[in-house]
Amino acid sequence: MSNIREELSKRILVIDGAMGTMIQRHKLEEADYRGERFKDWPSDLKGNNDLLCLTQPHIIVGIHKQYLQAGADIIETNTFNCQVVSLADYGMESLAHELNVAAAQCARQAIEEYRAETGDTTPKFVAGAIGPMNKTLSLSPDVNNPGYRALRFDEAMEAYYTQVQALVEGGVDLLLIETIFDTLNAKAAIVAVKKYFRDSGKPELPISISGTITDASGRTLSGQTLEAFYTSVAHARPLSVGLNCALGAQEMRSHIEELSQIASCFTSAYPNAGLPNAMGEYDEQPHETAHFIEEWAKEGYVNIVGGCCGTTPDHIRHIAQHVKSLKPREVPVVEKAL
Repeated sequence: MSNIREELSKRILVIDGAMGTMIQRHKLEEADYRGERFKDWPSDLKGNNDLLCLTQPHIIVGIHKQYLQAGADIIETNTFNCQVVSLADYGMESLAHELNVAAAQCARQAIEEYRAETGDTTPKFVAGAIGPMNKTLSLSPDVNNPGYRALRFDEAMEAYYTQVQALVEGGVDLLLIETIFDTLNAKAAIVAVKKYFRDSGKPELPISISGTITDASGRTLSGQTLEAFYTSVAHARPLSVGLNCALGAQEMRSHIEELSQIASCFTSAYPNAGLPNAMGEYDEQPHETAHFIEEWAKEGYVNIVGGCCGTTPDHIRHIAQHVKSLKPREVPVVEKAL
């Protein structure tokens, strides 16, 4: 594997777009999610996109390849909800390890097939996608009991540990802790990553961290400002810190500018295709998203760019074309306070 740090110092890397958006295009039904293996599963499985790595792997490989063909340098594994806490919604906690291994293998297979078909030798990387979980460590789900927590820190860390172990076994190149709305959940994932590599003795893979600003206030859901969020995760010495989801590129600009000025590592940004309309769909066209991101790149704000909810291979193709000749952000030398 080419060193991703070397690539980031030379050019702006492009991360893929939305997996869920592309899966929706296949209009899969319950039987498609179940496949033969899970045809008698006691609960509904439609919507469990991570399960498709086992029941419809050709669809997942195909989506990865579409993003590679569009110009993506980094493809994310289909594992956003693939840890025991979130999989409990489907009673599939026991499949967490198998699903993550399968997802990483799907991504690796896509790169191999893409290379064989195109002859493209440009370095491509698999990011093990680690989502925020469907339970939060900082906030109570019970408005009448603000001290209550539906999850303990150690439970979250152990769930992430299993996911990290499986993603590494499956062959990912880096670990992406993304769509962070609660920094304490992200810290559980960071502890899991560090603990796994200490326990296994394997060389530590790079960690990328991406938070989400939930509204115009510029704060995460758990109330942190962007600077506070960055300060809270900088100890992990991440490869990159960035923002994704929640906002479209136009609304995200000021936050990316701020992050570029305070982060002593590479920065990433993969916004939604604009804000959702009244039907929850995304109307921003590929050339529009690319226009905003090109401006960020020209201003020297970013090292990794791509798309989140609502973005497609067309969005990624336009983004890749707009940034390919632009210089990446130079990582600042931040002096340590005495």
